[in-house]
Amino acid sequence: MRRLAFVLVTPMFACAANGSPGGDPSPDGGPVAEAPAFQITTPDVILQPDDDLTYCYYFRTPNTADLAIKQWTSHMTAGAEFMIVYLTSTSMQPPGSLSTDNCGIATVVGPVWTYAAMSPDAQMALPADDGEGNPVGLPMKPNQAGFIQMHLMNSTSAPIHAHVELSAFAYRDGVQATPAAPMIALNRQVNLGSGRPEQPTEGTVGGNCEIRPDNGRLPRFFHVTTHTYKQGVRTFVKDGAAMLFDSVSWANPGNTSWSAPGFYMFTSGMFTYQCEYKNPTNHSIMNGNLADRDEMCVAIGFYFPAADGTGHFCLNSAMLY
Repeated sequence: MRRLAFVLVTPMFACAANGSPGGDPSPDGGPVAEAPAFQITTPDVILQPDDDLTYCYYFRTPNTADLAIKQWTSHMTAGAEFMIVYLTSTSMQPPGSLSTDNCGIATVVGPVWTYAAMSPDAQMALPADDGEGNPVGLPMKPNQAGFIQMHLMNSTSAPIHAHVELSAFAYRDGVQATPAAPMIALNRQVNLGSGRPEQPTEGTVGGNCEIRPDNGRLPRFFHVTTHTYKQGVRTFVKDGAAMLFDSVSWANPGNTSWSAPGFYMFTSGMFTYQCEYKNPTNHSIMNGNLADRDEMCVAIGFYFPAADGTGHFCLNSAMLY
């Protein structure tokens, strides 16, 4: 049985918790370090040599009032390959649970992709100006349910204690932030037959997703990226014939970002995405949540204005909401 250490979900509502980037000025004119609105630290998982596991840690945020998140930061210890933060309308498992069951969105509709990190220390800052002088923030409801998906792997000859840490920074009370949300495009049709290293089986999936008005206005995108597992050899996002994002790295796909005043508006009305794969293994690979044996194809874009932070979800090429 794996040993799990305690888990920590920490509210940090000091006066500077909801300050602007860099914190408030101190009396002597120097910067004051800004405290996060809250932090989530997952339990330690003890990874034995050659372990390759996907866990989800389920949480409720400790904030008691609405927040507008302006920045995420994260830290992953040795053994953690990537982390993805999802928000959910209800608790999928009791807060504090750590489980490998149905861990992710490859087979479930509903969790909202909110933040991801593929490197030990990472961050994502939302735009400080929406082009009209207002900051952009991700709405965070009180006691928000969610989970962190973690891919954990030990390629050493000794046990590793692995965990991830997430920090959320928010605007001050009273700041009128333009709400942002993700657009998630997921294809569940990955089906790669067995291959060989010298002759891998190739496959491609993708879709065309309608760009819909939100809050009565066409969305303005500030960030797009993609996510696959290790059989992924290329991913891209297009606006019609215009290439917006193109990556050949599954481990560190990168992103395309835009800023004020224009950001990016899809002139074709379609969010087109594609994932390409090569399977060099002697077994078939299907759509699923387990990074060591499955595959997935997801494209993510962040935009504003958004009605309530829920965003839009496109399955294959069908807009579900």
